[in-house]
Amino acid sequence: MPAAETSGIDRVEMHVDGIAMVRLLGPQDRLLKTIESHYPRVEVLVRGNYIALSGEPEQVQAAKTLVEELVHMVKNGHELGAVEVASSAKILELRAGSPAELLSQAILTNRGKSIRPKTLGQKDYVDAIDLNTITFGIGPAGTGKTYLAMAKAVQALQRKEVERIILTRPAVEAGERLGFLPGTLTEKIDPYLRPLYDALNEMMDAELVPKLFASGTVEVAPLAYMRGRTLNNAFIVLDEAQNTTPEQMKMFLTRLGFGSKMVITGDVTQVDLPNGASGLQLVTRVLDEIDDIHFSRLTSADVVRHTLVGRIVDAYTKYDAEKQAQRFERDEAAGPNRTEHRRSQPQDHLPQKRWGR
Repeated sequence: MPAAETSGIDRVEMHVDGIAMVRLLGPQDRLLKTIESHYPRVEVLVRGNYIALSGEPEQVQAAKTLVEELVHMVKNGHELGAVEVASSAKILELRAGSPAELLSQAILTNRGKSIRPKTLGQKDYVDAIDLNTITFGIGPAGTGKTYLAMAKAVQALQRKEVERIILTRPAVEAGERLGFLPGTLTEKIDPYLRPLYDALNEMMDAELVPKLFASGTVEVAPLAYMRGRTLNNAFIVLDEAQNTTPEQMKMFLTRLGFGSKMVITGDVTQVDLPNGASGLQLVTRVLDEIDDIHFSRLTSADVVRHTLVGRIVDAYTKYDAEKQAQRFERDEAAGPNRTEHRRSQPQDHLPQKRWGR
């Protein structure tokens, strides 16, 4: 409750019960420090079961609302981390609704761990998967594109909305050469598919996963294995789609059968194709206005890994934009000069065409 208001400074005291307080503060009071970093004009003091907020009135009220939302999330069993605190503050800043309502809906719960969207962008992405037959999740590393898509796939299977899950990705080398490694074809492609296996094992009971593979209910395969098939009553996830060629992307999308749903994920800034022609980059222009196809674009604000990852993504994005601007300026400056240079060259110097061979 408000305790004082003098000379433009507000002071608010809030009572939080013991268990909720411990979970609200986090290890070494890390979450408290995250709250303070979002509201630099607010001083936060904790004494026993009371939190005191004092400082600039507008920020004090904003911090109070955030703490109330976080306490509500904790009491509902939500595991809090720095990402959830930052996302909740952003949602309140944008007046997009209640963070406790937007971020508390679990997709899956396994071994006491709940999988749920942690940012507003992730929430929009998950909602788009529910509402559309084909959803593209495009964004940098660490935004949960594939993990959330797989969670929705497992959820759909558990609810009997689909009969099987198909997880696929192109087997494209990211700078390494694995083709000469010993082993069978399956052993050679396994490193490309391992992230999908690992995520699946986190979401389902360990003893159940092998049975689902044996029965064909869950299939993990390279993209090349999709050719010539029609995929009915399935939830299909294509990961690392930036490494598909335009022809492969068209092939994959046209595998869609009745009663199926597709999610395609990728990061257009990490194309490993030799010629750089990405099917994911092209499809955003070709299919952007077709109904029942949705493009969710996640950003560094949706990164749920270490906070440094978001800053690394932003730094590379800025660097790439600057390099692209520099190339554009060079091309613009060199264009007329190149034209004049060609005009000034004697025609005798041009290579002669040879016919008949």
